[in-house]
This record gives sequence, C-alpha cells and structure tokens, in this order.
Amino acid sequence: MLTPTETSLFFTRQDPEDPRLGDFASTSAQTGSPVVQIFGWPDDEGIRLNGGRPGASHAPDRIRRFLYKMTPPPTQETPVSLWDRGNLKPQGELPRRHEEARELIADAHRRGDGVVSFGGGHDYGFPDAAGFLDAFIKEDVRPIVVNLDAHLDVRPVKDAFHSGTPFPDQFDLIEIGLQPQCNSRAHAAWAKAQGAQLWMADDVRDEEDFHSHLVTWVTRRLGQPLFISLDIDAIHSADAPGCSQSWALGLTPPAVQKIINLLMDHLPTKGFGIYEVSPPLDQDDRTSKLAALFAHQFIFHRSR
Repeated sequence: MLTPTETSLFFTRQDPEDPRLGDFASTSAQTGSPVVQIFGWPDDEGIRLNGGRPGASHAPDRIRRFLYKMTPPPTQETPVSLWDRGNLKPQGELPRRHEEARELIADAHRRGDGVVSFGGGHDYGFPDAAGFLDAFIKEDVRPIVVNLDAHLDVRPVKDAFHSGTPFPDQFDLIEIGLQPQCNSRAHAAWAKAQGAQLWMADDVRDEEDFHSHLVTWVTRRLGQPLFISLDIDAIHSADAPGCSQSWALGLTPPAVQKIINLLMDHLPTKGFGIYEVSPPLDQDDRTSKLAALFAHQFIFHRSR
C-alpha cells in the first residue's frame, strides 16, 4: 500500500516564466505527454539486517524536496508529467514489501511510463529490477540491468534478506564502480559465473579506455531495454557523505553523470533507482541534492 506524497513538496512559484518540477507533479494518474512515475521506498530494514547504519528511510521525501524545486532544462520543449505515486508503507515482512514494490513497478512499466524509485536500502534494487524484468523479458528480448555500486549487491541468499539480495537471471548485468575493499573473491567469482560484466572503480577512472569499452558493449545490444540502479555509495564520500557506507576513493559525480548519459544515449532506458541516501548522516543535504540531480538527468534525458 502506498501513502500519498504530501502536496506541499510540489514546489511552485506560481510563475509561468519560472516553472518548477513541482508544477508538473501530481498524485493523480497522468496521461498525454511523457509520463514518469515516481515511487518512494522509505525502508532501511535491509541495511540494518546487513549491519549498516539506518537512516535511508528518510530519503524519498528529502530527495523530492530538492527535485521539485528544480526547473526543466532550457532546451526542453516537450512538457513532462510526473505522477508521484507516494511511499510504500513499511508494514509486514520485508519479502512481502519487496513483492508489493515489484508488482507496482511492473504495472508502471507495462503502462509504458518511465519509472524513478527512491530508496531506502539497496535491497529495493531487487524489486525495482525484478518488476522491470517482469515487464520486458520476452523470448526475443534480453533486458539489461546496470548497477553502479561500490559493492557486488548480487549474491546467493542464505539465511535472510539484506541490502545485497540477488537479481534474477535471463538478462544482461553490468556492475560499475566496484571497490576492492568491498567485495570478496567468492562473490566476484559468483557474479562472473552468472554472466555479469564487472568494472572496478579504477577501470572507470581511465575514462577514455572505459568509455570505449562501454560503448562497444552497449552497441552490441542496441534496442535492449535498460534499468539503471545507482547505489549512492558508488560516489566518493566527499560528495556523498549521507550514506550508510561510503568511501573516499569512489567515483566522482561527473563520472557517474557521463556513464548515465552514455547508456541513455544508446539504449531505451525505462527505469532508474537511487538507493542508500541517508539524510541523518548527510552534510548540508549534499547527498540528497545529488540524488535529485541524477533523477532530473534521467527524467529529461528520457523525455527528449
């Protein structure tokens, strides 16, 4: 069950010459112009189960606060409709909440809308990706999931859910921005055995070589639908301190921006999820603002 977003978050100046995204947002079903559905998963139980610091449950509305104050780009001519679906109620067992989120996401994709999700823990990357796959896996279509993350949040489930639950198979998976201190040899071997393409943060820093390899990879898959999952801990702690676990040697925001643009330039990108933003651990809301910037990038790149 979803709790409607407070309409006070839909910022407006009541000025047609200075529109803000709050002017284009509604809690009611949208039709017509490109529609993007926005979901919030205010739930960090998966983080706590994995021994991380809670706080990500506060992220969805904090990110919305900054997103809805932003303007459409000056080059944007086509209007966009933002259907804010609200926040999932954190009730019942975690697997049941994941299943409810998965059904909501699948329905949104089947409607043909773009989808943005604000976590919560990165365990919600599982229902977001699974709902995307439910909508797009077909006999002749192999969807793609790209996960920007310091951690290999794909591994077998043994005793309980945690912030790194495994994605299904039957799709192409890329992991970008992995850090050596965050991943065991066994987990890396398991991911590779599932067919995942792994790129370390050090690989990304060699931009010319990395972008060349990434373009080669995606151009072999033109037309395959894409979901992008961004765990904010992929970004170094100076720019994203509000995170359960961030590191000083992560990726820079411009590097992540370039990767997202490259992917969206080549592949039909259907959904975008941002996870692990933790406002209680943040400084001057810089991490929430950064997450809002990436959401803005997805919304308007997709609607071009």
